[in-house]
Amino acid sequence: MASNRGASTLDIILLGPPGAGKGTQAQRLQAKRGMIQLSTGDMLREAVAKGTPVGIKAKVVMEAGELVSDAIVSALIGERLDTAAAHGAIFDGFPRTEHQADALEILLGERGRKLDHVIELVVDEEALVERITGRFTCATCGAPYHDRFHVPQVAGTCDACGGHEFKRRPDDNEQTVRTRMAEYRAKTAPILPLYEAKGLVRRVDGMLTVEQVAAAIDAILDG
Repeated sequence: MASNRGASTLDIILLGPPGAGKGTQAQRLQAKRGMIQLSTGDMLREAVAKGTPVGIKAKVVMEAGELVSDAIVSALIGERLDTAAAHGAIFDGFPRTEHQADALEILLGERGRKLDHVIELVVDEEALVERITGRFTCATCGAPYHDRFHVPQVAGTCDACGGHEFKRRPDDNEQTVRTRMAEYRAKTAPILPLYEAKGLVRRVDGMLTVEQVAAAIDAILDG
């Protein structure tokens, strides 16, 4: 297959546990650089909803209660690389195994592309627990708040809309956060050594501000 890799194309893996700010940074990279975020879970749901050939295969497997095969996931990624990733891709949730890492290398190589960076947002678990468990939002307008870092100027009243009802996500609790951290470590443990051996892994302090994390990622991508 002919190369479709432009001079400004960057293909990266963005790693980080829930709450590390990975989604925020991926959205920024999409807006600023025209990259696309390839989240395997989102892609599977979209393909099933649209009834694409790969989606139809995935639906049969998912309805049977089985795990979607690497071949189906690879086919999904290949489709997106061919149709929507001219300015680069941010891989999210894939690869998670050595076999998947090999499959990704083949997918990119077939298209004259390569993995440029594996960027991990490193967080302090205790600080992340505090960050997530303290979150709450206005039930009316969705304005975000935090028990410690951003409380309403007037207790019980939303700064943005004046509403008086607030809500918290049921999964924003300490046990869930620590379970997610353990799952993240388990899922990244198999692939990080592979990419470290290739000199691709770069780490960013995920506890910095959104702007500081963004600047650090830009420095890596522009370096």
